[in-house]
Amino acid sequence: MSTSAPVITTDLVLLDTDAGTDKEAVIGRLAGLLAGAGRTSDTDGLIAAALAREAQSATGLPGGIAIPHCRSPYVDAPTIGFARLSPAVDFGAPDGPADLVFLIAAPESGGSDHLKLLSSLARALVRKDFVEQLRAAPTAGELVALVDGVVNPAPAAPAPAAVPTAPSAPAGKKSIVAITACPTGIAHTYMAADALKLAAERADVDLVVETQGSSGSTPLPAATIAAADAVIFATDVGVKDRGRFAGKPVIASGVKRAINEPDAMISEAVAASSNPKAARVEGSGPADEATEGSSNVGWGTRTRQILLTGVSYMIPFVAAGGLLIALGFLFGGYEIADVANDIALNNSLSNLPDGGLAQYFGAILFSLGGLAFGFLVPALAGYISFAIADRPGIAPGFTAGALAVFVGGGFIGGIVGGVIAGFTALWISRIDVPRWLRGLMPVVIIPLVASLVVGLIMFLLIGRPLALINTGLTDWLNGLTGTSAILLGVILGLMMCFDLGGPVNKAAYAFATAGLAAATTASFEVMATVMAAGMVPPLAMALATTVRPSLFSEPEKENGRAAWLLGAAFISEGAIPFAAADPLRVIPSMMFGGAITGALCMAFDVTLRAPHGGIFVFFAIGNLIWFLVSLAAGTIAAAAAVVAAKQFVKPRQAVAA
Repeated sequence: MSTSAPVITTDLVLLDTDAGTDKEAVIGRLAGLLAGAGRTSDTDGLIAAALAREAQSATGLPGGIAIPHCRSPYVDAPTIGFARLSPAVDFGAPDGPADLVFLIAAPESGGSDHLKLLSSLARALVRKDFVEQLRAAPTAGELVALVDGVVNPAPAAPAPAAVPTAPSAPAGKKSIVAITACPTGIAHTYMAADALKLAAERADVDLVVETQGSSGSTPLPAATIAAADAVIFATDVGVKDRGRFAGKPVIASGVKRAINEPDAMISEAVAASSNPKAARVEGSGPADEATEGSSNVGWGTRTRQILLTGVSYMIPFVAAGGLLIALGFLFGGYEIADVANDIALNNSLSNLPDGGLAQYFGAILFSLGGLAFGFLVPALAGYISFAIADRPGIAPGFTAGALAVFVGGGFIGGIVGGVIAGFTALWISRIDVPRWLRGLMPVVIIPLVASLVVGLIMFLLIGRPLALINTGLTDWLNGLTGTSAILLGVILGLMMCFDLGGPVNKAAYAFATAGLAAATTASFEVMATVMAAGMVPPLAMALATTVRPSLFSEPEKENGRAAWLLGAAFISEGAIPFAAADPLRVIPSMMFGGAITGALCMAFDVTLRAPHGGIFVFFAIGNLIWFLVSLAAGTIAAAAAVVAAKQFVKPRQAVAA
């Protein structure tokens, strides 16, 4: 098939059809359409890829829409299959089943094409008129034209040459700029942007949106920002280059509020633009005023965003470094830790060590992992500082992290140092300096002064106390035995199963991975406890859907089949579809099982030298049999609890009915 083929044609469309009673059947029917049109070389492989994506999170959207999607080696070019269903089928949307279903298939190597198709469709599907046209289209040809018009819009005619002028709004008309961003940067990012645009049109407000999404973004022009009366941040992650908006009145929220309440956010931004005490973006700009109201993100949310930014940037170093170290142990044995650097520097393929090629390869892997792992604390501190002060905070933040390692402060020192560096850089950025000096501030003055300040504070004031705290924590972990160790296992198990990849889960995981650097038996036990407990939720839901399928919907049973692999690989998020649909019965059951697994792991002295991988890093697990026993016990307990809860504890709606 040519890669220039259109993404959708009439033979890829089903209108007003009964495609089955569950999403598996609908996806199978659409995959069959793609096969019939010569768009896929393996129907079953395409179906499996789409269902694997469904297992990660629901693809149903509000308004009766679903966009199942995947990348697959069995597809040569981006393709869309469409079905208008009668009856509608549940794809996990909060407001009910979907009657408009798009199956988006992209080549394995075509990630950007995949994301562009998704974002283009998501932006169009927020428009009620477009959705109504999809439901009313009488023929496949007209529907193809509608979809093709949004995924392949015709280029705009070039505007006649004109003398450039500064952008301005009509007298009395407000001008607002907005940033939208979600963690994945796909659907919600663009749906929020278009919802705000439509609300701005209704309110007769000029609005320009910068979408910080996965398919790329175009930064707002400086002149547009300067002319704006207010700014909206509808984001679930940190805003890139936040300092551009310094001093502007701001309305901040999560991205979903912009989708659900766009008119309210536009109205609040208009009101903030004329309120001298409205919340403003931090940084150098107009003089800071006292703020009032609750339109800005609270400090609780802001603190969580700051810490999670540091953790999220740290985790790739943890995963890469930790797994390389674990592979080093696999090839070179555990004694490789004492000789790895010497072998890596002094031996070669023509001068192998006494242990031969396996030991040499193990030493190389261990040394690589150690180097990557060495960035753990600096990355944590650097990106905590970045979350506070944007790019000027990165250099002093990394310096603070390196200092924390140097003085023995560990990851606690990294957190404290990153916060100090970030707020120091932010404070310096607010100083009103002459215009000729402003260009040097972010690249020279702020990093220099902030690094000096945080360095002096850590060397002269808090470095040794932080080192004592870190040493005390390490000694406490090493001294845990009996009841105290089991209690720690229970707490870590509860945390890992509480929000399935959320802030509490990430806090427990960061505690465990940061401790790996100490390379003590206690730190390895904590790592084993955290990973085993994190594997429980998806495995428990997989088991529950297997033994009592009648208690679960068809989509849940399909998710359960995929959850076996997700749980075995330590991907706690595999249980999110179940928890999102039934949190009050699922989450407590998962926490019950996680607590049991955590307690047993600590009681039986199970250790783990790798930060990720689940059962697939079995070679890095000490007391493997007891690891499996602990995991099985927690999984069975959680599955039994959720089955009992679903059978005997009825939701309030069902009782009312």
